[in-house]
Amino acid sequence: MARDLPQSVRKYAHSPVFTQATIPAALRHDHCTKASVWGLEVVSEGAQIYTRKGHAPQKVRASDVATIYPEELHHVAPDGNVHFQIEFYRDPAKAGQR
Repeated sequence: MARDLPQSVRKYAHSPVFTQATIPAALRHDHCTKASVWGLEVVSEGAQIYTRKGHAPQKVRASDVATIYPEELHHVAPDGNVHFQIEFYRDPAKAGQR
């Protein structure tokens, strides 16, 4: 899977590492990032299912990443044991804009 991020964005934060037992309920249900905020779901162990609204679910395996698009509804579900983290990106030139 490709890192489909604009060249202008820079990482500014990341989540803790989540497992199948610690995935917050909010991530298991449709949610989205704010405008101009991109994300990468980075799976370090196991696999999980990443579903974007209007798209077929995709299995994200260890060493894979899935792109999280600004304001696009999505959710995740573990596919057995999994360890993953979310990295957050934004364009520094737009950081103060809402």
